[in-house]
Amino acid sequence: MKLPYAEPFRIKMVEEIHQSTKQEREIWLKNANYNLFNLKSSEVFIDLLTDSGTGAMSDQQWGALMTGDESYAGSKSFEALHETVKKISGYQYLLPTHQGRAAENVLFSVLVKDGDIIPGNSHFDTTKGHIEIRKAHAVDCTIDEAFDIENLHPFKGNINLEKLEEVYKSHPKEKIPFCLITITCNSSGGQPVSLENMKAVKELSDRYGIPIYFDSARFAENAYFIKMREKGQENRTIKEIAKEVFSYGVGMTMSSKKDGLVNIGGFIALNDENIFRAASNFTIIYEGFITYGGMAGRDMNALAVGLNEATEFAYLESRISQVEYLGNRLIEFGIPVQKPIGGHAVFIDSLKFLPNIPREEFPAQTLANEIYKEAGIRTVEIGTLLADRDPETRENRYPKLELVRLAIPRRTYTNNHMDYIAVAIKNVFDRKDEIKEGYNIVWESEILRHFTVKLEEA
Repeated sequence: MKLPYAEPFRIKMVEEIHQSTKQEREIWLKNANYNLFNLKSSEVFIDLLTDSGTGAMSDQQWGALMTGDESYAGSKSFEALHETVKKISGYQYLLPTHQGRAAENVLFSVLVKDGDIIPGNSHFDTTKGHIEIRKAHAVDCTIDEAFDIENLHPFKGNINLEKLEEVYKSHPKEKIPFCLITITCNSSGGQPVSLENMKAVKELSDRYGIPIYFDSARFAENAYFIKMREKGQENRTIKEIAKEVFSYGVGMTMSSKKDGLVNIGGFIALNDENIFRAASNFTIIYEGFITYGGMAGRDMNALAVGLNEATEFAYLESRISQVEYLGNRLIEFGIPVQKPIGGHAVFIDSLKFLPNIPREEFPAQTLANEIYKEAGIRTVEIGTLLADRDPETRENRYPKLELVRLAIPRRTYTNNHMDYIAVAIKNVFDRKDEIKEGYNIVWESEILRHFTVKLEEA
């Protein structure tokens, strides 16, 4: 008999979590202005708001914390992180930052100007925010298959080459500072980009003289999907695949709180010395000296270990298999989810789940709130609230997909938790016809409104 799969780790420490009553949750949600970001963590039973900085570190990472070098300049911890990033990415220059959006802020301060065009595959919310706050424009060139949840295309994060070339033809080269490839592509459902597509984007971009940068928050998960789904890649290691991926670009930003397996941190890695020098000035202004950039030495040590652990197949198999397990449970219950299941999260199609809720009443936020009220599970809306308003017309932008994301923290929950989540969502699905009204906005910020928006019942 074939042995069943078992996780390649054992649990060493646990943290208590407490269940609440539905009546309590309804009060807490109202007090939070129906914005799940405003809930206290003590009011949440299972937290799927984000996979960013919410995972568990290994014993090796905790040990590395104890040997952190907290020197202001030139610490041994920076050297360890620098060497690790060079081995994994091939990029020669490193600028640590306190998290991924800080890396975007520093790099875009050098590269992005008023009126610029930045094409890519479904830019993440903070990425688009950093582009638009500089009065530039993010252009989504993702393949159309990404927006059909039933389509089983194995690489729904891919860039459509015809869309991309149309951007290159329609704008002067000076107005396109780079093409940004997000791996995996969060906003299209945690979907990977194939090596074949990245190579083709590189060849096309080279013809027009446009460099490529990577938003690399989940690069290891993307490499896992390449190994598992792309012909000819099955016998390569994750590190070998990642090295080739990065060879198609000139630099990367990283939110280390994802595939770095740490609770805080980020970085920029580059091969261009001139851009490194220019970005160094902004690092010093916004973050700190260039060899710590907002990170403690102990955190750089933990990150160096985490990057190596995250690029090992056994870890990735365990992590992504759990996400797939939850996705398959939901599919069994008839829940409409983005297929195939992505790397870090399961994404529910709220337009199919709650067809009675008009888009101007935010069906994805409505569904996320119903899931919380049902079982104390905090998720996040990836829909109209997150899409924000058009910076020029100030009208709501309605994305092609209106999703609720169930982001699974790394090495944190068991499959019993996944079963609990699946049944809770089925219970909401069984009463979906009773949910007839969504929410109206009471107050919103000018940009990235979903983090702090205040809502009321419609």
